[in-house]
Amino acid sequence: MPSLLEQFGDIDIYLFDQILRGRIAEGMTVLDTGCGNGRNLVYLLRSGYQVYGIDADPAAVEFTRRLAASLAPALPAGNFRVEAVETSSFPDEFADVVISSAVLHFARGDEHFDAMLRGTWRVLKRGGLLFCRLASSIGMEHQIERVAGRRYRLPDGSERYLVDEVLLKTHTEDLGGRMADPLKTTIVQNQRCMTTWVVRKNV
Repeated sequence: MPSLLEQFGDIDIYLFDQILRGRIAEGMTVLDTGCGNGRNLVYLLRSGYQVYGIDADPAAVEFTRRLAASLAPALPAGNFRVEAVETSSFPDEFADVVISSAVLHFARGDEHFDAMLRGTWRVLKRGGLLFCRLASSIGMEHQIERVAGRRYRLPDGSERYLVDEVLLKTHTEDLGGRMADPLKTTIVQNQRCMTTWVVRKNV
């Protein structure tokens, strides 16, 4: 019997929560926009989901292709593509679930963030679920230093595009979605914070 690590990999705990609650069910099409090395895909690949992924890093995509080949050899290598989130080649309303984990906070500014978000939203089916984890200012408003616009320098020395509660609620409404969960923010030892934003696309 595989260990928990073998079965689930280094999955984001909040994504694991969505699986436990039955929101990401077997047979669904799942697209990871910014899949990296596939850390959130191990369980999905093992369990027979229709899994797809994109990432701007060719080395990351190649790693994920090899991972998929070992866990779900029937999946075509072409399911995993070297692409930017905002210009993905996947069609409109393609996936039941879209994962965006630690991606959107790399936006260069408001226009880039909007393009990335709309590119992510475009490929989600009506009634589908967007799972998003991204850096925010929530709970750390007085510990960050503005660089320009919504780009800030964090106490850990990194620079990120930071969202807040008002912005996420506004985008939820503007996109035509509704919150599937309340916003949940984790503050990591006063160095940075990550917010989980889970949205259901209106039918």
